[in-house]
Amino acid sequence: MSTKISSWPAATPMWVDLGVDDLPAAKSFYADLFGWEFVSGGEGSGEYLLAHVGGRAVAGVGPKQDPRTPTVWTTFLASDDVDATSKKVVAAGGQLIAPPFDVVDSGRMALAMDNVGAVFGLWQAGTHIGAERVNEHGALCWNELHTRDYAAARSFYSEVFDVSYQDASSDGFIYSIFKRPLDGRDVGGVHHDSDMPDGVPNHWLAWLASNDVDATAARAQDLEATLLAPIMDSSFGRMAIVQGPQGETFGIVATPSTGDQAVSD
Repeated sequence: MSTKISSWPAATPMWVDLGVDDLPAAKSFYADLFGWEFVSGGEGSGEYLLAHVGGRAVAGVGPKQDPRTPTVWTTFLASDDVDATSKKVVAAGGQLIAPPFDVVDSGRMALAMDNVGAVFGLWQAGTHIGAERVNEHGALCWNELHTRDYAAARSFYSEVFDVSYQDASSDGFIYSIFKRPLDGRDVGGVHHDSDMPDGVPNHWLAWLASNDVDATAARAQDLEATLLAPIMDSSFGRMAIVQGPQGETFGIVATPSTGDQAVSD
């Protein structure tokens, strides 16, 4: 477990949020699955809610801004200057879906699409730093980009965020761990995912920690979720990929032990 009380270093995936059609149903699902408690996102946040574990924020859940959009978990990467990073996104071949704007005093954000079509957010912290607890049951522990165009994606994130890469490929599994520029800490991954079904776009996948992956997966199915990838053992720990009742996809993986690859502060 790790508690965070200061801003995350630039290039760190440090927040995830979910836009849904049925907010009460989403609250019920995640409260049952992970024990999340929900509090208001603050003045001016509308129905946007902060999911808490142990009294600290781990994720955001709110109604969709546009009901025509798919139900997805969005990964946010930290930025020291969202306006400057947004310009780099465009220069590197990406697009801005929502240009930089202030979220009251919580922070400044933008919503972007990279050069391979994966959507992600940028966050410059104000009073809200992002995830305040990580690497424990029900909290964020890893984020990775799934892409069919591995080389282009790696080039984009190194140009925009100045990340470096460490190859973690094995036996036909092509994967890189990326390191943030401040201190070289491992903070996320890029997966050359050639098995994505037709019609599934390149995307960021958020992984939430579980103290018992088998039990969490079974409970998710009891709550009308679906396993998109069966429970399996990997070098990162026991894991599965879940599609929630409203169509959102996320991973569950065994709670990291000290020293394992996970969200780094």
